[in-house]
Amino acid sequence: MTQRLAVDIGGTFVDAITFDQAEGTIELEKAPTTQEDPTKGVLNGIEKLDLQLDEIDTFVHGTTLGINAFLEREGAKTGIITNEGFRDIYEIGRTNLERDAMYDITYEKPATLVRRRNRIGVPSRLKADGSEKIPLKEDAVADAASILLKDQGVESLAVCFLHSYANPDHERAAGQVIQEEFPEATVSLSSDITSEYREYERTSTTVLDAYIKPIFESYVDRLDGKLDEDDFDGEFFITRSGGGALDAENAKTAPVHTILSGPAGGLIGASAVGDATGRDNLIAVDMGGTSLDACVVEDGSPAVEYESKLGHLPVMIPVYDIRTIGAGGGSIAWLDSGLLKVGPKSAGADPGPICYGNGGTEPTLTDAALVLGYIDPEAFLGGEMELDGAAARKGIEDALAAPLDTTPQDISRGVFDVTLANTVGAIREITVEKGLDPRDFTMVAYGGAGPMFVPLLAREMNVGEVLVPQAPSVFSAWGMLMADVVYDYSQTHIEVLDEVSFEEDIEAEFEALEAEGRETLAEEGFFEDRQSFERSVEMRYFGQEHTVEVPADGLDGIQELSERFDEVHQSRYGHTMDDPPQVVHLRVRAVGENDKPELARQGESDGGDPHMEIRDAYCFAKGQETEFNVYRRSGLTEGDVVDGPCIVEEPTTTITMQSDQTATVDEFGHLVITGGDGE
Repeated sequence: MTQRLAVDIGGTFVDAITFDQAEGTIELEKAPTTQEDPTKGVLNGIEKLDLQLDEIDTFVHGTTLGINAFLEREGAKTGIITNEGFRDIYEIGRTNLERDAMYDITYEKPATLVRRRNRIGVPSRLKADGSEKIPLKEDAVADAASILLKDQGVESLAVCFLHSYANPDHERAAGQVIQEEFPEATVSLSSDITSEYREYERTSTTVLDAYIKPIFESYVDRLDGKLDEDDFDGEFFITRSGGGALDAENAKTAPVHTILSGPAGGLIGASAVGDATGRDNLIAVDMGGTSLDACVVEDGSPAVEYESKLGHLPVMIPVYDIRTIGAGGGSIAWLDSGLLKVGPKSAGADPGPICYGNGGTEPTLTDAALVLGYIDPEAFLGGEMELDGAAARKGIEDALAAPLDTTPQDISRGVFDVTLANTVGAIREITVEKGLDPRDFTMVAYGGAGPMFVPLLAREMNVGEVLVPQAPSVFSAWGMLMADVVYDYSQTHIEVLDEVSFEEDIEAEFEALEAEGRETLAEEGFFEDRQSFERSVEMRYFGQEHTVEVPADGLDGIQELSERFDEVHQSRYGHTMDDPPQVVHLRVRAVGENDKPELARQGESDGGDPHMEIRDAYCFAKGQETEFNVYRRSGLTEGDVVDGPCIVEEPTTTITMQSDQTATVDEFGHLVITGGDGE
């Protein structure tokens, strides 16, 4: 078995890519996403690659199944078993309001995923140090499970007891009782997901895990079974929200870790490209058919958060700090009391944009791009799909242009302007609002619509360089080929640094966490020479609420840890304090190192003239329609320079440059676009 396979499910298309380790070659295909049964789209994409699954040694998969189930509220009916007297923790939550609701006197708190009748408390109580105060009453656990599962029709249970981060014994005993009484029940234990304090956030995370778990398990089992039928006998991994991948069986244990697995692949790929090209600071922008995802890669590593939010609900797992907005090729343009808006609703894959000819009636960003001249209607998806330009123009005319008494071209330009404004706001959140200047970064453009849109975004934000990798439309799937197997371990240990023993508290706890990781990696076939560990400590000054992450590899004592904390705090907030530092969490990332494809050097061009034609299209730099040179990307080779305004076409995407931008082909075949207002 010499090939690695990766498949990424997007809102509109499934991207499939294979790497032949013996030949060093990559092949890619796209197939429509099948919302009614995602496995069909995955298998269709694999089938188009025309490969033998018995030759595949590793299959890495990124899926939006979990996040879609949450967003569409189509997860399993979930119940909670917790401590007696604390059944309402999940609903009370925190008293702070969302930023956009802070001054809204009509604000109503969104409904939770678990109704009050589906939450039951049982006698049990641990102290904050993990010692037992009230023994767990196992009969009460069995009775609660019976009420929830049999009487109320609950499909999945979340078990979350106070202070289980310090001692998981009560939760594990409860889980065992439930499994013995109801072997078919789906159960999520908070101690299996996170060993950190904050009971509300832990409960919320466990509920989300339980909410998506039956759907995720069913999907993975169904897909695994289909692959087995086709003689697949390799390793099956699912990408993680915070980077790396999980064995599919382990992912089923805590599927919440895969909630943002799709976008993670692109960030793994962006980091690999940055490393190969000597670019440590990147803004990765993935624009597909449904949404736009953006994340900062600083000093070679994507930004990671250990507590994020899905909607209004906190999630206490490591996730890439991704900003997602409803801005993709399928995002619908509409009028709100005469104001032009774009998204967040998407036409998706079915019916899709008007130009697809599948029954779509609402104009989208793709329809606007067609009207502006950026897309060749006869060359979409390499000619596999012909677009209806006349229908797109008429749809924009009827729905948008006529009500505003303007032309289809002007309103299409407006669709791009509105999308740009929405996207700039998202990028500012992860750069300017965190003290980073986007002009110091290179934007990486990928996804089906990213290469068309991101050069415009760079002009808008004065970013002087955009990198468009090879095969950008399947870049997230390519990034999955670069994924190592990763497990994160953490332990809450709240203590003022002056009272901490380095050997007994810090070093001993790190060694215990690493031992867990070492055992898990060994079970998956990663021996010591393929294992690595990254240590960090979450710290704050005594009296603070929020923490900063301090790298802890190679520490030789408490004094060095204190100095590192001061450096990180100074860098983040611009000052240090005289208050004593406090340790909050210890973290270990265990990495099982996979073989990865090397970034291929630019090969020979196909020998033909890369210049194809001249096409009229709208130039944002000139503010008018003008002549664009159109090039075939496959005809460009290292050192070639193309000046805007121009369009560079490849089978699965289109790259656009305005008249003040220039692209150079680097040694890897990437297009490096410079100019615009950022120069």
